[in-house]
Amino acid sequence: MVSKVGLFLVAVLSYNAFGVQAAVINADPNNYKSLLSTLQPGDTMQLAPGKYDRLYLNGLNGNANAWITIAGPASGDQAVILGQPDHNTVEIVNCSFLALKSLLINSKHIDGAFGVSAKGGLSNLTHDILLEGNTFVGMGSGQQTVAISTKTPTWGWIIRGNTIIGAGTGLYLGNSDGSAPFVAGLIENNLIKNTIGYNMQIKFQLPRPEVSGMPTGPSSTIIRNNTFVKNDRPSPDGDRPNLLVGGFPDSGSGSNDLYEIYGNLFDHNPREALLQASGRVTIHDNIFVDGEYTALTLRNQDLPLKLALVYNNTVYTSQTGISIGSLALDGDAVVGNLVFAARPISGTIVNQSDNLVDTLENAVNYVNKPSFELGQMDFYPLPGKCSGSAIDLTGFSTNVAYDQDFNGMPKDTGSGVIFRGAYAGEGTNPGWQLQLGIKP
Repeated sequence: MVSKVGLFLVAVLSYNAFGVQAAVINADPNNYKSLLSTLQPGDTMQLAPGKYDRLYLNGLNGNANAWITIAGPASGDQAVILGQPDHNTVEIVNCSFLALKSLLINSKHIDGAFGVSAKGGLSNLTHDILLEGNTFVGMGSGQQTVAISTKTPTWGWIIRGNTIIGAGTGLYLGNSDGSAPFVAGLIENNLIKNTIGYNMQIKFQLPRPEVSGMPTGPSSTIIRNNTFVKNDRPSPDGDRPNLLVGGFPDSGSGSNDLYEIYGNLFDHNPREALLQASGRVTIHDNIFVDGEYTALTLRNQDLPLKLALVYNNTVYTSQTGISIGSLALDGDAVVGNLVFAARPISGTIVNQSDNLVDTLENAVNYVNKPSFELGQMDFYPLPGKCSGSAIDLTGFSTNVAYDQDFNGMPKDTGSGVIFRGAYAGEGTNPGWQLQLGIKP
């Protein structure tokens, strides 16, 4: 048996903030497979630069105070995980509190070779997974090849700071039949660009299976500060929105869950919506540009639209801006948005107030530089053009960051919440410039 400090590795022992002994285990393409099974809670496997065969991760379980981490170099030459025919490039089975960081995951354009996959339904108890700072390439062989996929009931995933380039589908979370709910996730600061189908989809959910440890009370999946971009690639298996989120169970566990979608940049979709949602959603302080069909469409789909809170977004698109196509059964609000479109706001809306709307052509009178070109567009308000009477946002106070704008700045500038759209300011934008990159 190979011990923790043995012939195959050099391990540096330390203690984490919770007093758990942890080892940093240095690995390379020649020995990493034999070392995977030795990892204990708190350990980090540090992969040297090089090319690695696919990762099959089975039974790696840290705990809430001591995650297991597999990491490539944070800079310089990369640790490259390479795809193989008839396999997913990274497969996760019965793992928890496991982090994958700073890896280049390359499926080599092998049809059906997903980047990171957790599948198997109830036979795969996988939860609390962190994917951070990874790059996904080589998943564009077809629309059904996915960069990040979950097809088992799961919860507690954090997907942060990753770059997904040209995949068939960027993220597909949950099974297509609604049987594998994706619960209480955090998806933030990712760049997903030029996918054939969805940049990201979270599937609708049927009544929850009983899974040990899965949250049963109300929880939120937060989707924030991402960049969702499509190009004009054909979608042979059907046109898809940049982002789609589905509904929750009608009763029982998950029925009061929520998708909280804020601070994201959505850019370009030649044939579908930028964002489509049903179920229970709150959508605020995002920027939507160039949805040829509709920028935002909320309606019944697999399951009903129940809660639709849409406030302080900026929309710039040639067709329809915000469309609510079904009555939201538990309530709605379309408040404080800045919308430039041929049909700015339409549909079955009960509560609508304090929006500022105009045509696409007139946007130049309100914001610094309206444009469909990333790197050139600037939707920060011109002085005195996008403000009005104070908006009461107290009805949204349970939403995460309801009082912060796209830049993370307070919306209340001293005179109340007076700005329409995603920015609470005017003149020169002090924050991130809209671009094809990761939003910090």
